[in-house]
Amino acid sequence: MSAAEHAFDPLRGESAEPAEFLPEPILPELVRQRVIALAAALLTTIPYDELPPALRKVAKFAPNRRARLGGLTIASQLSMDPVFRQRISARAVAEAGDLGDSVLAGVTPAAADPVEVAALAYLSRPEGWRDLLISAGEAVQVQVETAAVAELVREAEARADRAEHDRTLAKVEADKLRAELSRLRDEMTGVQQESRANAKTLREVQAALKRANELLAIEKGRAAKAVHDHDAELRKLRSKLADAEAVKDDARQAARDTRAIDEARIWLLLETIGQAAVGLRRELGLDPAQMLPADAVASAHAQTPGAQTPATRGLDSDDPARLGQLLALPKSHLIVDGYNVTKRGFAEMSLEQQRNRLVAALGLVAAQSGAEVTVVFDGAERVHGLPPAPRGVRVLFSHKGETADELIRRLVRAEPPGRPLVVVSSDREVADGVKRHGAYPMGSDSLLKRISRS
Repeated sequence: MSAAEHAFDPLRGESAEPAEFLPEPILPELVRQRVIALAAALLTTIPYDELPPALRKVAKFAPNRRARLGGLTIASQLSMDPVFRQRISARAVAEAGDLGDSVLAGVTPAAADPVEVAALAYLSRPEGWRDLLISAGEAVQVQVETAAVAELVREAEARADRAEHDRTLAKVEADKLRAELSRLRDEMTGVQQESRANAKTLREVQAALKRANELLAIEKGRAAKAVHDHDAELRKLRSKLADAEAVKDDARQAARDTRAIDEARIWLLLETIGQAAVGLRRELGLDPAQMLPADAVASAHAQTPGAQTPATRGLDSDDPARLGQLLALPKSHLIVDGYNVTKRGFAEMSLEQQRNRLVAALGLVAAQSGAEVTVVFDGAERVHGLPPAPRGVRVLFSHKGETADELIRRLVRAEPPGRPLVVVSSDREVADGVKRHGAYPMGSDSLLKRISRS
């Protein structure tokens, strides 16, 4: 069975203690939430080194997140660590003032909130504290039931009000319908009279329609002759359109022939330029480069290299998707502020594990993108026993008297103007410094997201 299957909330009493100990009481839900809220609020009042290790990370949470995210851990420590519970209870009782003193004395004020009394009793555990919890549970249950009854009464009153309102509306609507019925009867009388008048008008219209049909027959004959003449004219226009389309097809073919000739000329020009470039390289005797600018910085160990001021190579961007676009540029060079990235991504590991994990992940980035990758770590002396760096990844350590930030700036200044340089660091000073020399500064989160997808 895994550790997760053994996990339980001790303030709920969902798992029994060993037989030799008196089990923790089952707290009412409101009391349990109040105990966790009190402990979460008082975590920061306890010195960091006196906090249980399991709660040190929880103490760093924002106040409104401690009880929600660390409630189970806080409950476990309150149940299993009497020293921690005493420290919390001492501060909670002190902040409660007279109510805290009354709880310690085993006296419950009549007007006190039973939930607050039960929470303080659970933390301070004076004599008879279990009875206080039982009394609080009963009081809380009474409050819940009273609230439920009050809610039912409010709902019944609301339904009664709605029913009375509906009856009033129905009466008003019935009066409107009676008035409407009377109006419709009057209108029906008028419609009947109008219908008789319309019948007379209809007979007159039918006679006029008969005369109009006779005239329509005459006009149809004239229209048929006009359609025949129109069809003849349409056939002539279609013949002219066919001739025009033939001319258009000839023009298109001529345009395609002209474009083919132009493309052939362009291809020949590009081929000539390519052959000229090959000839120029052969004439100059240039061999493939065996050394990169960053290799020169890594071997020089100089403290103050000559400064260059290349033109700005790109715009600053914090978009994580931008990192992939930059690494896809030809001959791009990725420079990583090592510890700045690892302490944001996996600070819980040792420094050695941080370095090994980052270097291995950068090997995948180099293999996927084809970019040159250099990772820089702070260190007065080079760390011994490092595993060999993956292919395409250069690992550098700053020397005594020099920071990783200074080494990164030297790497950027050593590159020729125009080469795509990407510097990953969330240090604002580093980003501003490399940007002045034409590099693309990116936040550490962009690389961490890229690594997580690899």
